[in-house]
Formats: sequence, structure tokens, C-alpha cells
Amino acid sequence: MSASVVLLRGLSAAPWDLRPHELLGDGFRVSAVVAPGNLYDTSELSFERRSALTLSDALRVPALGRLGAKAAGERFLGLEAHLRDADIVHVVELGNWYSAQAARLKQRLGFKLVVSAWETLPLRRSYRNVRTRPYATAVLAAGDVFLAATERARTALLLEGAPPDRVQVAAPGIDVERFAAARTADPPPDGSHLVLSAGRLVWEKGHQDLLRALALLRREGREDVRGLIVGDGPERSRLHALCSDLGLDGSVEFRAAVPYEEMPAIYARASCLVLASLPVRYWEEQFGMVLAEAMAGHLPIVASTSGAIPEVVGPRGTFVAPGDWVGLAHALRDGPLAGAPGARSEPETERIERFSVAAAAERLGRVYTELLGTASG
Repeated sequence: MSASVVLLRGLSAAPWDLRPHELLGDGFRVSAVVAPGNLYDTSELSFERRSALTLSDALRVPALGRLGAKAAGERFLGLEAHLRDADIVHVVELGNWYSAQAARLKQRLGFKLVVSAWETLPLRRSYRNVRTRPYATAVLAAGDVFLAATERARTALLLEGAPPDRVQVAAPGIDVERFAAARTADPPPDGSHLVLSAGRLVWEKGHQDLLRALALLRREGREDVRGLIVGDGPERSRLHALCSDLGLDGSVEFRAAVPYEEMPAIYARASCLVLASLPVRYWEEQFGMVLAEAMAGHLPIVASTSGAIPEVVGPRGTFVAPGDWVGLAHALRDGPLAGAPGARSEPETERIERFSVAAAAERLGRVYTELLGTASG
């Protein structure tokens, strides 16, 4: 008889995160609880999706709903009915409301609780906000297995107080075959270099430092270098303004969104990927899925040393200190921009395969099987 695995991601159930569960095999019946207000389209996933309202959904008026849910405490309504048949419930992070909600239902319903963790900073009580402190306490007490995305996340979990024998490293997975198409470069026909930066338009992603680096390169005579920034967010207007201030109009393209299936073609056009992330008080780069995608396409990477980036990229990446936009310009000039547009890096096959969907599914299946074996033993 197959085991029931129910995935909880709050309002952030995303195909790129959940796809490894499609490969778990006949031993598992996978379903995801998805709210009407979910931020991503999950219709392409092959497993069952269970619709459940959240408090913000029930309050109907979007802005008021979000404020009201925050004040009262966001939660799934009627969640117990969706978890009653679960053998395993899989959540993300210690401080998320849905993780705590599952933790509080665990004793009554008898399922095993698996907690994925991307956070690389041990916030503890001192830096965790008052509202999420009890969430973290409940999840730490109830979690049967904690799956850290990186070694750095594992260390943070240990300092948060997770039992060492319950913590494992389990990296996420990307569709390596899809992004392998970028190994065949397709640089701009005008002979220019395209520098790609992809990620949410927030200060901590460092897009502004890439713009400064590009402006410096052009000042030094590199008229053959162009930029492409893919993403949207609250810094959009400021980044557009900075682009104009630096005289980069016409040299940098902004694209708010690119369909997932089109991203390999974007990587194929680029000479390199830049991830210039900056640490902030409550966050540093936790993984960077674009890094794994770029590696699958053998695209050179120039990145900051924020958080887990060096661990994910490995020794063949080119690194600069967070915020060092001058160093970033020089790293680009002396690295991927020194040769022909579209030159590819030497691949690290073992590292790339470790970040594949198949490898991630194998890790999940092993964890789930061991956990259920322990439960029945």
C-alpha cells in the first residue's frame, strides 16, 4: 500500500520546488494543499492538488485580507480534513505559519513531519519577530526530519536547536535536461556580450551593483557589453532610474517575467550569469536556483559570496565580496568578457547531477522510506 505524502507550502506552492515529488514512484501518493491565493500556477504538476482556503482568502478583499490575516494569524481553514489521511506532511522553514499549523496537528493526527529549511541564518528569539517565535518553537519540537538545502542551512538548524540526528542535507533539484540546451551558445548576432542577472527586484539581490559594474565597464571602453535583468519587485522603478542615471539606456534590457520554458534560451544568449546578492539583517542568499540552472547550461558564473553561494557554485565560480561593484566589473572584464561571446565553462558533472530533479527525488524517497520504516519498526 502506498504512503500518503501531503505537501504544505502556504501561498508559495511552486512547480520548481515540488517537481521532484512527481518522480517518487508508486510507493507514495503525493498531494499538495493549494490555496486560491497561491502565488504560482501549479496546474502543470501531475499529482493531486487539494484546494483549501486560507484566512486571507476568506476575508475576500485582497489588501484587507492580507492585513487581517497578518493581525489574526494566517492559516489554512479546515486543514485537519486534508491531513487526516497523511502518513507524512512536508513543510518548509521553522517560522512559517503553515509549518506551525501542521506541527500543532501532528500529535492528534499521527503523521510524521518533514521540514525543509533554506534559511542560513540562525535567528533564534533575538532576531526572529515576535509573531513567528512560537511557530519556530512548535516546529522544532514536532519535526521528525529536517532537510537542509545546504551545509550552511544545516549549521543554522543546529544553532536553532534542531536535534543533530534529525538533520540531513538534501539539495533541491532542477530540470537539468531542460537547461542543458543552453550549452549550445546563441550569443547576440551583433557580437556583443550579454550579462544576465535573474531574480526578484529587491535590494538584496544586488541588481544595482551589476548596473554600476556595467557602467564602469562602458566607461573603460567596453561598448560591446550589454545587460539583461529578469525579474520584478519593489525596486523596479529605482533600478530603471539608476540605469538612466548611469547612461545605460539602450544597453540594459529589463524583463519582468520570462516563462520557465523560455529560460534556457535566455541562458544560451548570455556570456555569463551574475548573482550579486547582498546580506541583510534577516537574510542572506540561501541557495540561488538560477545558479544550478546556469551550471546545467555550462554558463560561467560571477557571484558574490553572500550566504550559500560559494557552496552551491563550487570552486569553478568567480567570486567577489558583496557590494564590491568595482571588483564585479573587473571580474567580468578579466573573466567571461575576456573571450568570445558565449564561451562556456568547463562543467562539473557530479555537482550538476546532484542538483537534478532525479537526484532530489531519490533523496526524498530515501528519507520518506526510512522515516516510515522507523515508524512501523
